[in-house]
Amino acid sequence: MNKPISILLVDDHTLMRRMLGDRLASEPDMQVVATADNADTAVAEAIRHRPDIVLMDIDMTGLSCFQVARTMHRQYPETCIIYLSAFFNDCYIEQALAVGAAGYLTKSEPPEAVMSAIRAVAAGGSYFSPEVQSRIVVDSHGTRLMEPNRSRASTLSNRELEVLRYLANGMSKKEVAQTMHISVKTVERHCCNLMEKLDIHDRVELTRFAIREGFAQA
Repeated sequence: MNKPISILLVDDHTLMRRMLGDRLASEPDMQVVATADNADTAVAEAIRHRPDIVLMDIDMTGLSCFQVARTMHRQYPETCIIYLSAFFNDCYIEQALAVGAAGYLTKSEPPEAVMSAIRAVAAGGSYFSPEVQSRIVVDSHGTRLMEPNRSRASTLSNRELEVLRYLANGMSKKEVAQTMHISVKTVERHCCNLMEKLDIHDRVELTRFAIREGFAQA
């Protein structure tokens, strides 16, 4: 008998985590080896269990889910990431593709789609919800957005997007620096770049922009 697909389930909503965990556990070819309610714990659990699949909510507290993917891929490139999200805007999709995500599912998908995604990715393929699939192209050059995102947010680097998300969720610059393992001065430089690129000049407006664009919790 083949070894079951080992899964790390990461979601900060307890009900979602338990319901999805129970559903995955009922599949004979799948095994939930650990769960986590934040991105920082997810890294520790991934190091401990080295799962085949990390099924992860895209919007959580703590370390950016995209930074989690980069950290995991550096240490365990064989571990595949599937993102779950209520959002499917171009910036999130672009960042997910940039960190090598093998799947991106919207939370409107039925449980059966999640099972299909896990099996497809475990077999070496990929899986994207129809809403996401309609925004991407898969060809000899890889997987990418169908057309460039022309919003103001598209001018931001991945690090600037991380800083924007943290600040908009109420973290201080010092807390952002500690979370990202960079200096406060570097955070301040990213803040200056954010405000210049977005033509926003105070933190309240920055937070409103982040919520409108789906980068922060409302």
